[in-house]
Amino acid sequence: MEINNNASRNIQNQSSRKIRLDWQLGLVLLLALFLYGWQIWKAGSANAFYTSAIKSMTMSFSNFWYGSFDPAGYITVDKPPVALWFMAISAKIFGLHGWSIVLPSVLFGVGSVYLMYRLVAPYFGKNAGRLAALAMTITPIVVADSRTNNMDATLVFFLLLAVWFLEKAIAQRKVWTLIVSFSLIGVAFNVKMLQAFMILPAMYLFYWLAANETWKQKIKKLTFASVGLVVFTLAYPLSVDLTPTSQRPYVGGSETNSELELAFGYNGTERLLGQTTGTGGTFGGGMNAKSQGKNKGMPGGGKMPTNMKKGAGNAPGGNAPTGKKGANQPAGGPGGQGKKGQMAGGGGGAFNIGTIGPFRLFQLSLGPQISWLLPFAIIGLIGGLVYFRDRKKRWYHLTHEQKQLALWTGWLVPVYGFFSVASFFHPYYTIMLAPPIAALFGIGLVALTKLFKSTLRTNWKFYLLPLAVLVTAALQAWYVYSYYPWLTWLILAVAVIASLLLILFPQTKASRGIIAVATLGILAAPGWWSLTPTLAAESAMIPTAGPSLLQSGSGGGGGMGMGNSQVNIKLLNYLEKHQGNAKYLFATSDSTSAAPYIIKTGKAVMAMGGFNGTDPAITLNQFKKLVKNGDLKYFYYSGRSGNTKIINWIKKHATKVKSSLYQSTSTTNQPTTSGSSQAKSAEKTISAGKNTPNGAKAPGGAKKGAPGNLKRPSTSKTKQTSKTAQAAKSKTAQKSQAAMPGGMGGMGQSGTLYDLSTIYK
Repeated sequence: MEINNNASRNIQNQSSRKIRLDWQLGLVLLLALFLYGWQIWKAGSANAFYTSAIKSMTMSFSNFWYGSFDPAGYITVDKPPVALWFMAISAKIFGLHGWSIVLPSVLFGVGSVYLMYRLVAPYFGKNAGRLAALAMTITPIVVADSRTNNMDATLVFFLLLAVWFLEKAIAQRKVWTLIVSFSLIGVAFNVKMLQAFMILPAMYLFYWLAANETWKQKIKKLTFASVGLVVFTLAYPLSVDLTPTSQRPYVGGSETNSELELAFGYNGTERLLGQTTGTGGTFGGGMNAKSQGKNKGMPGGGKMPTNMKKGAGNAPGGNAPTGKKGANQPAGGPGGQGKKGQMAGGGGGAFNIGTIGPFRLFQLSLGPQISWLLPFAIIGLIGGLVYFRDRKKRWYHLTHEQKQLALWTGWLVPVYGFFSVASFFHPYYTIMLAPPIAALFGIGLVALTKLFKSTLRTNWKFYLLPLAVLVTAALQAWYVYSYYPWLTWLILAVAVIASLLLILFPQTKASRGIIAVATLGILAAPGWWSLTPTLAAESAMIPTAGPSLLQSGSGGGGGMGMGNSQVNIKLLNYLEKHQGNAKYLFATSDSTSAAPYIIKTGKAVMAMGGFNGTDPAITLNQFKKLVKNGDLKYFYYSGRSGNTKIINWIKKHATKVKSSLYQSTSTTNQPTTSGSSQAKSAEKTISAGKNTPNGAKAPGGAKKGAPGNLKRPSTSKTKQTSKTAQAAKSKTAQKSQAAMPGGMGGMGQSGTLYDLSTIYK
């Protein structure tokens, strides 16, 4: 009780003081600003799906409120608009530029780093706070996410802010602060829906353990806080669902035009179960497929193109999963070929999430994005629980420091469990694990160092620090081997030598320097991985980090999607010339084809079925009415699937426009760095004799699962392999282009333009 009272007084004293940033923390924040913000002026259209919405949101308040994808307010994006609100405000102030739409994510990312310090330092000291902030800063997926106009950096900031208010509520014993804390989780829900609720168990548990109040007071205050959570969670979805459908856009991604259905179905259970409603199957860990679901889209916000069907290829740059467990993906697929048919790349492809199981987050598909410091964090947690124990009391009487560790453990365990068993998510969602790993790393390093210095060689606690260094270094050595074999041995050598010196000379003055060298040794590799998105000017639809971004030669190589926003100028000129008084410039099946034209012109383009073209947003009769009234004069058929009834009706009754009037070899790319070819990246990796991480062998072992189960090319065969890959490069690129008509992010020369105005003449 006395410990808790002292800790509460310390927190109150610190919160009442003027905030002062020490220079070391200042350097960490400057590093974060550099990693997240450098070269964002090359972001181009970034995730064009959201950029199109941002453009539309700046044009009317209705579009702003609902997060409309198009200026006409026809359909929304498949997420709530809270994160996009910040981006739209930035675009309204500074104009629509790549850097202006990414700027809020950069600032939220830096803010999250500062909050990490504020959440750790008051309880474990400034050094622990600085180390936690540094670990957060150089987590590769944090860097990649903070450089995009996706929602994840915004989400993590609001979650950390909620935890900061929770700490304040415990220290000040004020119910309104607790209500604010849980209400912020409601706000975070409207950033990325149920993903925000992952940390609720940790918050309830921590308040119950740490609040110095009676159980009746705790229940009373938590009840008020839960009411705030419910109100802020449901306020926006209910406001949308209760608005007549004729007065708002269709809720993109939903089956029933409902924000609540979107939250708990498409962005909820479908993520966990891997149900798809547009690709014809259920995708399990390691890209397994079973026939199940309706026609709508890939669960989780980043969806496969609609022509990526079960058993067929046609993914951008390569083939889609074949529908069989462990089916091999050609090297031209997103990120290249990996072990057991998984796709690899900068540490994971767009749809590569490894194999379901307790060690999934350590696998090569996900680990290089998030897990560099996870072994140290786990061992550090053990050391922290031991070191901060009050030996005068029984083991179940937790000290205030142990309760803090329970908070971060309560965040880590459920999220780790979700990613271990979930059947579909994108690798960049693992940013949710970055805060607890960073916190436990900072706290653990301080606790393990103190245990090491205060115990003798005969005590098992003495060996926790050397063990943490060795295990972490071994994992990192495995991760870097595919790209830099020499670095593997350097990391291992530094770790082994440092650990031996610590064990042999524990109480010398040099031990502090040895610990510093060991720490730098295990921070070097994740630091380099986190630098790659910055050097490559990465701002992709599917964020990722890793040397493959640099090998691709065009930046943003890991981002599959609509970053490469092609606009057919000849087609655009034709449509603008003949639009007349029509409400829409043209209609097309999906947002992929529509987005570049909305971004470039600011005119209404109908993405008839939303992201994938399969949302039931409009009926045939409604479509006929638009055509008859003259609101819609042209339809561009890109070859992607969509509303079959409407497309068949168009093909039967509309007039094809002569292709020479709109097809041209000249297109314009919206300035971007995020749409490079995965085939190019993968083959460049292979040509260098360095297979992507999932196809790599661990040190001392042979690689398995690559095409033909070939072993790693020997040095003598590297040149021959390089020539072969380069010779096949053009052919692979042609296949990639043929697989996706017009390419992702725009319309090329393979589509067909229909004149609808002739139907009712």
